[in-house]
Amino acid sequence: MARPRGVEDEVILRATARVMGRVGPAGFTLAAVAREVGLVPGTLVQRFGSKRGLLLALAGLSAREAGEAAGRVRGTGGSALGALTALATDSAAGMGTPESFAHHLAFLCADLTDPELRAHALTVHRAQDRAVTELLTEAVALGELRPDTEVTALARTVRAVTTGAGLSWALDHHGGLAERIRQELDAVLRPHLAPGRPAPGTPHDHPAEQEAEQT
Repeated sequence: MARPRGVEDEVILRATARVMGRVGPAGFTLAAVAREVGLVPGTLVQRFGSKRGLLLALAGLSAREAGEAAGRVRGTGGSALGALTALATDSAAGMGTPESFAHHLAFLCADLTDPELRAHALTVHRAQDRAVTELLTEAVALGELRPDTEVTALARTVRAVTTGAGLSWALDHHGGLAERIRQELDAVLRPHLAPGRPAPGTPHDHPAEQEAEQT
């Protein structure tokens, strides 16, 4: 009979992401992840084969979760634009300091030179593009955005601005990352709002956002 696994793979992978943000590529080791979850490095080798295997498993989890992102934030209720704000600020999870942002960015740069890791990163990127487009399309249908809104073009702008907001924040350290993303997203969406529509980043606009503000 097989022995119970004890610590589930998903727990290990989420711990991996925390360690990545804390130590960056230079300090990232199987031993550091093992300490985070109370295991020995040999257990991680048995499960994932190597440090690269662990990173590939995490990338695969990220790709799967990215495909479910729009439904997850939409399922909490509220408006389509509120869900879009929640989706955008979700990207700030685990990057509460400029240092952790820089560490995750360094891992992404390394991913771009590895064909398998890049493929997972591209899957995440495309899933996020689809999620943004779906939520903007819904916002138009619900009357939150003007009916003449060019959704495809606006989706590209939203993605570019919210991604760039992280880099700007990591450089100037003004406020928090989620706050910066909300501010930049509000600025992009404001000209497209239907008459009388409040700013999408208002905390009461989406339950998930309100809960995040309270924690």
